Amino acid sequence: MRMITVMATKTSVVLIDDLDGETPADTTVSFGLDGRSYEIDLSDNNAAEFRDALSKYVSAGRKSGSTSKGRAAVRHTTTDSIDPAAVRAWAKSQGIDVSPRGRIKSDVVEQFRAAGN
Repeated sequence: MRMITVMATKTSVVLIDDLDGETPADTTVSFGLDGRSYEIDLSDNNAAEFRDALSKYVSAGRKSGSTSKGRAAVRHTTTDSIDPAAVRAWAKSQGIDVSPRGRIKSDVVEQFRAAGN
């Protein structure tokens, strides 16, 4: 009788804190400045420090509408959102050049989704 061995491969993607480049990131913080929107992956500790640093400006400021005229606000939902680290890992495996931080080009995200991810 012949035995067949089946092996599986599991790939894990770990988000790293964008500020220190070493600590695992626990959260993605979105913020805006001068009409631009940003996201940064941070550990819980660095996210708390970031929020503390901005707290005096936030408490003195006022909420405003959209940061730019004529554009609807981008709304992230669980069905619409993607894992940036997974997209970067996939892009790297496909030979697509993607920066290690910041926004991922929409055509790369579309290719990622078209590949069944």
